[in-house]
Amino acid sequence: MKGALGVVKGLWITFRHLFEPSVTNRYPRAFREKPSRFHGRHVLNRYPDGMEKCVGCEICAGVCPANCIYVRGAENPMEEPVSPGERYGAVFEINMLRCIFCGLCVEACPTEALTMTSLFEMSMSSREDGMFSRDELLMDHNGAVPHKFAEDPYADASELDSADGWLRATSPSGIAEYEGVRMWMGTRGPATWKPEVAQQERDAQ
Repeated sequence: MKGALGVVKGLWITFRHLFEPSVTNRYPRAFREKPSRFHGRHVLNRYPDGMEKCVGCEICAGVCPANCIYVRGAENPMEEPVSPGERYGAVFEINMLRCIFCGLCVEACPTEALTMTSLFEMSMSSREDGMFSRDELLMDHNGAVPHKFAEDPYADASELDSADGWLRATSPSGIAEYEGVRMWMGTRGPATWKPEVAQQERDAQ
């Protein structure tokens, strides 16, 4: 008797939830709106004049808890310098299959060369595809970021244009006087790089 009552109770709970509004999205038909601090795939930025921000210091590789970043710096050629420093990141690789998207590499970067986009839909058919090299990470001279999986129908490449979420979140450095003030260097590309809207203003919208 108790078993039958338990089955009826369970069926009643299931039937009742059939008429409640859904809390999930019909992915991939509907995409969830990502917050401004979302941690997606990485991008290597350039200065507005086209110079690379990465100086090959390898700090990002040192702080990575997943040990998924490999950087090898090289001396800048005197005739055509790649970055403003004495060195530049000649080799830069990120194993996206090992990355836990914690953002520690972005926080540790002293030149703001490494930031994260909102793009995380990255379908891969092989382990080799999970290795992102400098060619896929570095933005072009016009500010565009190459999308490694352009044929992926679920990947919105426009999300690569907003690689400033982490910087916008940490720009005030905890000091109230600097709220709303941009405290980072500019970059190329269509990203706005504007300070994040205050929480009170965002809630009022």
